[in-house]
Amino acid sequence: MAKPTTKIPISSIILDEEIYPRKGIDQKRVGIFAENIRDSFKFDPIEVEPHPDKPGKYRLLDGVYRWSAFKAVGVAETDAIIIKDLDGTDPLLYAAKKAIGPKQLTEDEAKDTARRAYSKNTSLRSEDIGKAIGRSRQTVDSYIADLRAATQLGLDIKIFRTDRLGIPQERIAKRLGPIQRTVSKHLENMPALANILNTDLSKGFTVPQVAEKHGWAEPLVWSIALEDKNDLQRFKALMWGLLTWDHWYWNVCDKRFGDDWPGRIPAQMIAHILYYFSHQGDLVLDPMAGGGVVADTCLAFNRKCWSFDMDDRPDTRPEIEPHFWDFNDLKWPVQGKAKPDLIIFDPPYFKKQANNYDPDAISGLSKANYLKFLENFFALAHLNAKKSTQMAFINADWRDFQNTPAKNETRVNSILIDDYLRIINKSGWEHTHIIQAPLSSERFQANVVSAMQKKGILGVTSRYVIMSKKKTGL
Repeated sequence: MAKPTTKIPISSIILDEEIYPRKGIDQKRVGIFAENIRDSFKFDPIEVEPHPDKPGKYRLLDGVYRWSAFKAVGVAETDAIIIKDLDGTDPLLYAAKKAIGPKQLTEDEAKDTARRAYSKNTSLRSEDIGKAIGRSRQTVDSYIADLRAATQLGLDIKIFRTDRLGIPQERIAKRLGPIQRTVSKHLENMPALANILNTDLSKGFTVPQVAEKHGWAEPLVWSIALEDKNDLQRFKALMWGLLTWDHWYWNVCDKRFGDDWPGRIPAQMIAHILYYFSHQGDLVLDPMAGGGVVADTCLAFNRKCWSFDMDDRPDTRPEIEPHFWDFNDLKWPVQGKAKPDLIIFDPPYFKKQANNYDPDAISGLSKANYLKFLENFFALAHLNAKKSTQMAFINADWRDFQNTPAKNETRVNSILIDDYLRIINKSGWEHTHIIQAPLSSERFQANVVSAMQKKGILGVTSRYVIMSKKKTGL
């Protein structure tokens, strides 16, 4: 049955090189087609699909020479078959299959097409690529061998990372795609992966050098380099001093840990929480993971870590599972018997950098709703924690001090530490430590500081780590 055709303007058709399987256009063939058009030769309609990024435009699937000849002789419109659904077929492979009718793809064209198709979709089978480009499965295997090996290694590294953080196999499989028995098979190769890195480390290569050489994230290499070390040895290897008192101050974040992220917290702070309030092998839960500082630090300090965030990044952050905290219907992100030893809760602070967060983030809530959200979260965490679970809540005072002299400020526009303590203790927890971890005052520019001083404005650098345990008997 013939497919229906539609008249469309030649000017609305685009040759998209991303889905064009040939290296170029043979102008001699275009000339032959142009002469045939002048002689009133009737061609089959060209095939196009709606352009995914340009409304009102179409990209060519079949008929590059006909389209080129139409343009050459000034034809304004042509008959076209508009294919709106390729039924899962890769557009590049569809175009390649059409292109091999009158003239086989050259070896370079076939290899390039196979590699481009596989790079875009690593789940494509060699047989399917081969059928599209007119080559055998074995030939396609040879074309994409290195790409397949890199993909395999990439998957192995993701499995290694998620497994090292204690994420169960069924959740790794759901996160990364392969069925669970495939994950189990990959895990058998993990010791060999670690051995490769250990060999370089034993030769005196530094962790950054090994990470760059093998394409691994630096925290993951640290987790191997620090194997069997105690926490104090890990602090020393990372060149972090261990602070003994309840005042933790760092003027910069260690860029080795975590992504560049609004409200990024120092990995040094997380390491101190881990040192004082957990043991190696403990399970840490990070409900609002952001840039992944907690997970990265847990790798370096041999803690398991389950991380969750509304921003889903499976390629770069496979260990951070997607979860949205619905203000009207809070749900714990995981079900099962396993409960965390330590919860590290670092939510977006009230109003601070609200413009840099997702519009659905809690930073933009009203004061009343922000505090209500925290109260509901603490209550939910209490229900899903064991008796010995501890919680680290990281937050800061909020005062609406902009352009307001300190003597004129009121509590109406403030959220202070006692507000946090009130709702923590109301939700079944009792605080055990209040640790000062102030923000760097260097974030204020000199001219801003001068203006604040003249007006009597008192700025905010306060930040606290509030440690809590379940109340006895609850």
